[in-house]
Amino acid sequence: MLEATQATLMLKGLPTLNEAQARWYVAKEALALGRGGLKRMHALTGMSQPTILKGMRELRAPGPLGPPDRVRRPGGGRKRVEVAAPALRRHLERILDETTAGDPMSQLKWTRKSTYRLAAELTRLGHAVDADTVGRLLKDLDYSLQANVKTKEGSSPPERDAQFRYINAQGKRFLRRGWPVISVDTKKKERVGLFKNPGRTWRKTGDPARVLMSDYPHLGQGPAIPYGTYDPHRNQGLVNVGMTHETPEFAVESIRRWWQHFGRRHYPRAGGLLICADGGGGNGSRSRAWKFYLQAWADRLGLPITVCHYPPGTSKWNKIEHRMFAFISLNWRGQPLVSYETVVNLISRTTTRTGLKVTARLDRRAYDPGVKISDEAMGQLHLKAHTTHPQWNYTISPRQEHEH
Repeated sequence: MLEATQATLMLKGLPTLNEAQARWYVAKEALALGRGGLKRMHALTGMSQPTILKGMRELRAPGPLGPPDRVRRPGGGRKRVEVAAPALRRHLERILDETTAGDPMSQLKWTRKSTYRLAAELTRLGHAVDADTVGRLLKDLDYSLQANVKTKEGSSPPERDAQFRYINAQGKRFLRRGWPVISVDTKKKERVGLFKNPGRTWRKTGDPARVLMSDYPHLGQGPAIPYGTYDPHRNQGLVNVGMTHETPEFAVESIRRWWQHFGRRHYPRAGGLLICADGGGGNGSRSRAWKFYLQAWADRLGLPITVCHYPPGTSKWNKIEHRMFAFISLNWRGQPLVSYETVVNLISRTTTRTGLKVTARLDRRAYDPGVKISDEAMGQLHLKAHTTHPQWNYTISPRQEHEH
């Protein structure tokens, strides 16, 4: 290993050498260090590893070293992209100003300003740059990431793996027939107003979004309850944003809206519908109202509706969580949800490089959380429990035939 004194002398002497001499000198020290020498000298001097490797090859070659390479004038070599294209910096600043100010003409108005998205927008404007270059330019422009998990689930029942296999088998059976398979769930309730939204987004250093110091509900507009219906086969989803309560009626209405917007168009010959849902919330496996309202919709739809619930403590395996909701959270993190329009637009602008498309609708209807379903009403349901884990798997058939 190089002694501290040697290292200091080396760094002091390197600037006095021309490019070839410096390359050979650093390469000689790397060879002397043996295994790990290349990495060590790269970290110590900042010289690129390809340059050090070139020097090592030259030192190992037979015969004397050739004459030094032509020494470039100060400032020679390939120019940085922003020097070669002065308009790049202006375009980046304009995009950042637009997205921060909320210019309605900006294509990035409702998207999270990640370096990947900014690079894609700059490429569209004629500047072929990558995310790393955008990150460096942001720091040069005095931008920084600024702040504006639950990680453990409960214990899972021993039947968990068998239920996963059953859900997978049911999904394959439906898709082979060309019938829809959807994943549903309610995203965390959000408060609409000038409240702090966790996460960070690119803004000018020292200029974070100003929000209220207190987060009392009466200071906002009300709750936003996003209920999502996601079609994994088409990588497409609809989020129905409620304004009152998360109820079974609201859950069924949200799925019905997905069918009206997408399902009936994409699956005109469907002979059934498979819903994969968590075991709690508005679509809980023990909820009478959930099954009651599903029955009412099945009657109007004229199709049998099969429901498969994920076992307790396994909600993270629900496809909608990591294929749609996770990206919605990324898209709006660090952005105050100041209005219901903001919520709907941020959800609708959520996309991924795999082609995710999300549509959002605001549901202004008031839902009553106190609805009770009688034993008599439950006895009239056309519900058939499956032989495999009947508490989690069942099919509700229409009580009469209808056109859909």
